Amino acid sequence: MQDRGDKPERKGRKGRRPRRRICFFCVDKIEKVEYKEVGKLRKYITERGKILPRRVSGCCAKHQRQLTLAIKRARHVALLPFTVAE
Repeated sequence: MQDRGDKPERKGRKGRRPRRRICFFCVDKIEKVEYKEVGKLRKYITERGKILPRRVSGCCAKHQRQLTLAIKRARHVALLPFTVAE
């Protein structure tokens, strides 16, 4: 057989999926995501002002829906920016 010197051998994590992140709100037993808690909401938006998707943020579906609504409300009352000016 021919030696494949151009590709390194793979070791370890073959066939394993990356670990799922656990929901921050479920861990802290937060029932409702408040739009007034701007510090918590800032962690879930990018520098450009976009809302992070659930697969990136690690929130469960219930809290991701509440988080999205809270961010939109905070934007509406000018606690968070809609976009960042360049």
